[in-house]
Amino acid sequence: MDLSNKVVVTCAITGVLTNPERFNVPVTPEEMAEATRQAFDQGATIVHAHFRSQQPGMEMWPTWDVKDVGKILSAMRQRVPKMIINMSTGVMGANISGPMACLEKFKPEMAACNAGSLNYLKIRKDGQWAWPPILFDNPVEKIKQFTDTMAAHDIVPEFECFDTGIVRSVAMFQANGMFAGDPHLSFVMGVDSGMPARAELLPILKDELPANSHWQVIATGPGREKLWKLHRAAIELGGNVRTGLEDTFYLPTGEKADNNGQLVEALVRIIREVGKEPASPEETKAILGIKR
Repeated sequence: MDLSNKVVVTCAITGVLTNPERFNVPVTPEEMAEATRQAFDQGATIVHAHFRSQQPGMEMWPTWDVKDVGKILSAMRQRVPKMIINMSTGVMGANISGPMACLEKFKPEMAACNAGSLNYLKIRKDGQWAWPPILFDNPVEKIKQFTDTMAAHDIVPEFECFDTGIVRSVAMFQANGMFAGDPHLSFVMGVDSGMPARAELLPILKDELPANSHWQVIATGPGREKLWKLHRAAIELGGNVRTGLEDTFYLPTGEKADNNGQLVEALVRIIREVGKEPASPEETKAILGIKR
């Protein structure tokens, strides 16, 4: 199987805290399943899944309710059996019982593993905080709890890296025996207090990868043109890519996307312009070492 010309496409279909009354993000099991189908039909083979509260009036907020998460995952898997599930695990603080329970019960093929801490900040033009400063805390002890559970259930960790030092830390996790297999890293670029969404950083980040790594870009934040240029640069450098309504609402044309499928379609078009092809589900599993 020649995989040298293949690019893995992930779609992050909903994210957290985006108001579904203002933006067309999926919330219910049926909506999540349909968003997954739209993404798959356009060429995505991995769906990055956050789960939102199913309680009326609470749809902006995340949930780890096992019953609700189970209904969402069941709907997604029934609608698109070949789509690879990458489950979010991000939580603030030391209590990770919610995501751990979901990992153990549902055993997704992949799961995000936030690989370091970040002061999650945003400032307004007048110098005031857009929200109270937040520490997204991911100490090594917390990361190890996740990697141990993922290893026990053959779940491939996707190490999300918000800054250069976090990229470099993944090699230390590997040397310490915290995970086995080829590393899979995501460069999260565009968060205001993390790495900027600048294509010229990619060669530096690529040089800092552990040996035999697979990597992708998560391009987020304002500046529609630079986000899509960043995707193109990642593809040209041999990386994989992610889009979806968690990351951006805007197509390369500047038009607002109506759904996740439109964003994936635009990304696949760039992949083909570069002279490559989106990976199939079977190719994606081979590239990333997914055993199930």
